Amino acid sequence: MKKRPLLSFAVCWVAGSVAGCLFSGYELLMYIAGCLLLLAIGAVGGRSGWKIAAVLGLSLVAAAFYWEWNEGRNVSLLPGAWEQLGTELNESYVSAEGVIVSPVERDGDRVSFTVKLSRMGLSGTGKQAVAQNQHADREPGAGVAGERIAVQIKLQAEQEIVVAAGWKRGDQVVILGELEQPGEARNFGGFDYRSYLLTQRIHWLLKGDGTASVQASPPASWHPASILRWNDTVRAALGAEMDHLFQEPHAGYMKGLVLGIQDDLDEETFKQFSQLGLTHILAISGMHVAVYVGVILFILRRCRLTRETALTVTLLLVPVYVLLSGAGPSIVRAGIMSMIALLAARFGMLKDGMNILAAAALIMLIWNPYLLLSVSFQLSFLVTAGLMIYVPLVNPLLRRLPRWLGGAVSVTLIAQLVSFPLTIYYFNQFSLLSFAANLVFVPFITFLVLPMGTLALLLSRLWDTAAGVTAHVAELLNDATFRAVEWTNGWSGGVTIWSSPTLLWMGLYYGLLYGVLYTMQQRTEARLAPQAMEDETKPLAELDQPADDRGIWRTRIWSGAGSNAEQLLFQMPDSLRWSGRAVLIGIAAMVLLLYRGYHPEHLAGAGRVSYLDVGQGDSILITTPGGAHILVDGGGTVSFGKKEAWRVRRSPFEVGAKTLLPLLKQRGIHRLDAIILTHGDQDHAGGLQAVLEGMPVSSLLFNGTLADREPYRKLMNTALAAGVRLYPVQQGMALAPDDDTELIFLWPEPQAVGEPILPEVEEQNHESVAFRLQMNGRSFLFTGDMDKAAEEAILADGREAGIGAGQPIDVLKVAHHGSKTATGAAWLNFWKPGAAVISAGVNNLYGHPNGDVLKRLADSSTAVYRTDLQGEIQMEVRPGGINVRHKLEPETP
Repeated sequence: MKKRPLLSFAVCWVAGSVAGCLFSGYELLMYIAGCLLLLAIGAVGGRSGWKIAAVLGLSLVAAAFYWEWNEGRNVSLLPGAWEQLGTELNESYVSAEGVIVSPVERDGDRVSFTVKLSRMGLSGTGKQAVAQNQHADREPGAGVAGERIAVQIKLQAEQEIVVAAGWKRGDQVVILGELEQPGEARNFGGFDYRSYLLTQRIHWLLKGDGTASVQASPPASWHPASILRWNDTVRAALGAEMDHLFQEPHAGYMKGLVLGIQDDLDEETFKQFSQLGLTHILAISGMHVAVYVGVILFILRRCRLTRETALTVTLLLVPVYVLLSGAGPSIVRAGIMSMIALLAARFGMLKDGMNILAAAALIMLIWNPYLLLSVSFQLSFLVTAGLMIYVPLVNPLLRRLPRWLGGAVSVTLIAQLVSFPLTIYYFNQFSLLSFAANLVFVPFITFLVLPMGTLALLLSRLWDTAAGVTAHVAELLNDATFRAVEWTNGWSGGVTIWSSPTLLWMGLYYGLLYGVLYTMQQRTEARLAPQAMEDETKPLAELDQPADDRGIWRTRIWSGAGSNAEQLLFQMPDSLRWSGRAVLIGIAAMVLLLYRGYHPEHLAGAGRVSYLDVGQGDSILITTPGGAHILVDGGGTVSFGKKEAWRVRRSPFEVGAKTLLPLLKQRGIHRLDAIILTHGDQDHAGGLQAVLEGMPVSSLLFNGTLADREPYRKLMNTALAAGVRLYPVQQGMALAPDDDTELIFLWPEPQAVGEPILPEVEEQNHESVAFRLQMNGRSFLFTGDMDKAAEEAILADGREAGIGAGQPIDVLKVAHHGSKTATGAAWLNFWKPGAAVISAGVNNLYGHPNGDVLKRLADSSTAVYRTDLQGEIQMEVRPGGINVRHKLEPETP
């Protein structure tokens, strides 16, 4: 604490901010009191003085209350201003006036930006009024000045692209549109868009149709914020120059690498790099700043400028580069650290990396405390601190390697080890090939591809021919990189899936990692020390090992008499044996910790049925008491007709890739034992494509028919290519994943003699797989999109064969999202379900669930759960009963 007071102050500030984020009220006060008690104990024990402890305590308390103060200010002004109008704020049509305060981004037919409001009032009550740009304000929304809202404009025609391209940061705008609350997480562990926007101090979305809903005019005069407007223009011009120099996918890749513009990055390229843990290469990072600063200093010194002048000029140029590269958290961190280091070097001040890092963290968190929740911020600071702390411990262990190779290995290894907990926390996967990939690709791209791309950009305005040749060389290097990355990803089993760890798990991981590396370092030095004593006249400065704090121990040996030296040497083997045991214990503890983190969640003999909210579709995850995972359907994004090319977005929403697969990974599911595809409709089968591509699957059970649809054929071909076993199921079959679980298939009917083995069926609903699940003595019925004809056939067969007779089920999955085509009165009377679950999308176009179906369920005294109202519905199944929880509080439809 005394050696690095700024670092200690920053650590306490971060701890206080974390406390303010995680706790409130009484819990926050208890947390702060506990931390202050620890600081007092440290002061009493002599680790720090009372003055230092008081300053650190003040930092902790100030950070916690600073966070609470920001939370208190981070509220919307609109609800209070709307109370006087006596109207519902959500989904109302408004006229908003303000200033664009963010870059204007276009993705297909959607244009997005942020507006800082100066005024807002109610407008027309229909989309036609908005489209006609009619101002019908009844009363302005008072007191909304300064409120930030996210604006989304859906373009109506290709010609509007040119109009939207003229909108820029700083423009005064008047927008007519529909005001909406951002969506919140609808599944446990799912992405919460509303919470994310809160960290940007945004509480509302304003959606408009076409450029006619926006009136924009440039600012009347220059303002300091005009620098950002100019910066956006320059970045756009540089991006256009990259498009001119490079072909796709190289243009998008090089824009991300050189300029930090990731809007046009090829999705497949990003996926390949992401799988190997190389996405940090695709964005501007601290390495880019280091290369930039080094090149500028080199050029200025070659121009025979004095050291002081070169440092000053470089210091002034760093903010320019930070702005041009997008000013993300990692680049801002690196920029601040570089400026502090350059300033310290300019005035000959004592430089310390950890204190500089602490200063950067304090500046950024005081400027915006919500940066603490940014993944980029966390990874940037954590990896940088990890390199400073752990690399000195690893370097002695790699002393036998050439210095250049040992340095690269130690930096890459520590970066991987330090970033590992955050990587699995946020992305739930880690490639076992990530270390090798980073060791090879990062230097290759950073010191070869990046300079070539930058050089091509610099030459583009001076010497077009040379720029073209340089760009072509860079494209050849990119092609080699893409092929190598794809080949590396071809190794099966390289990607491991992890559930999101707890904060305690991550703290134990970093503590064990430090303890193991520190003990190994001390053991290595102890082994080397006796060899150094063979020549008692050899001065300390000539020893192979650097003269750091270890010199204290050596000085004691060299300054003592011969008998003392012999006594110390005689005691060293015991020290080595102790350190060896400590290393083994630490490694064993680390392996156990990793095993516990990798192993999926234990339900202690319980099973679980999770009705996932995938919008207008079905997807149900069954986890058996024995730990088997069965996925019933995968939802799917339904598209109506083929979109025009200009409307297609770079990464369109697809429920399998954006919702289902991340949820499965977040819950630590390494492999699906079975997928049951009830039928081939897109809202049940579409999301399974991403699942088959992103996760091992043992078997796929389907209804024994084929559908003449391209997505369905692609799904089946993907399953075959992945080695997934395909099983057509029919009435009378059964599956027993473990002793406490059995699936009994009730539909479809067995094929008649002479029919094709896998007939092609266009209307899939009637052929939906239906089965009864028995788990821990409880029963569930799954029905897909079956119709009343299938229900009647099952009832007839059931009465004849005794299937289900006299055995009421606990939970019914209502067929076809509650459509009137199923769930008849006879069906409910036969099964007598205690509860029913309806999977339907919010405000879906089909009017699901049907009112008559809801009435029949109410008449049969069946408790109803709905994903459109309650989000994901989880049922924990134990022999003693079923415990139900849902993500959202139910609302009246």
